[in-house]
Amino acid sequence: MIDEKFFSPHDLGETCDLLALYGEKAHVLAGGTGLMAMINKKQLSPKVLIYIGECGLTYINDNGDTLRIGATTSFTDLLHSSRIKEKVPLLAEAVSHIGSPAIRNMGTVGGNLAIGSPASDSATALLALGASLNLISKTETRIVGCDDFFIAPGQTVLRPDELIQEIIIPKTTIGAKWGYRKLGRRKGQSISVVSAAICCHAVGTKCNGARIALGAVAPTPVLASEASSLLEGESVEKDLIDKVAKKAAHEIDPIDDVRSSAWYRRRVSEVLVKRLLLQIFS
Repeated sequence: MIDEKFFSPHDLGETCDLLALYGEKAHVLAGGTGLMAMINKKQLSPKVLIYIGECGLTYINDNGDTLRIGATTSFTDLLHSSRIKEKVPLLAEAVSHIGSPAIRNMGTVGGNLAIGSPASDSATALLALGASLNLISKTETRIVGCDDFFIAPGQTVLRPDELIQEIIIPKTTIGAKWGYRKLGRRKGQSISVVSAAICCHAVGTKCNGARIALGAVAPTPVLASEASSLLEGESVEKDLIDKVAKKAAHEIDPIDDVRSSAWYRRRVSEVLVKRLLLQIFS
């Protein structure tokens, strides 16, 4: 990083000015657990680093119809928040499976999403929760749904002059039934081989709406919309659960890599969706 530029702005306005000025040369730094690892491995060599830890983006606010989480809120903050545990326990459960305590202390929810990893544990949970992202630049603010945010491995809709300001979770998810499972190559501190998150609005065994999300099984985190729609307005029993799980496994696009085979990922996706639905509707 010799002769490169480093900035530590104290507000969003200054940050957006810097992003507008340096564009594609600039990279936003928060906790650094993803970005600095890429720099250390020489996968990335940014000309400009903009640290946003002093910009006031660490918060968890209840805004009536929504919960709003600032982009630099750490995973430890989320995990220890009584508001998150009470109102969106699905997110708290997913966060508890991220890395080690040291990683959770430094890693931020906005940074985890901005990296664009298909295996992001937070993204899978936020997809199931129907969350959206508030993106800000010098010229505009726009809201993008999590299901529209990811494009390809390491790629999102973020423009060079934008950053994630906050994550918005609709209050309609509060009180919903939920389930989360992650499978890695070991129990702790492991990148997902497959992860699954489900959020259901249900009265007894009748489902009035569901979102099934899967991670590490496609170029981006996936919302299994066709499988989810099969549950709409239905009384959920074993035969329907089997059908939904099979449909979810056909909506993904897994690959063979060092962590798993495509065949295994597809098979496990079906099993995890089935187990979560049985858990939710037992």
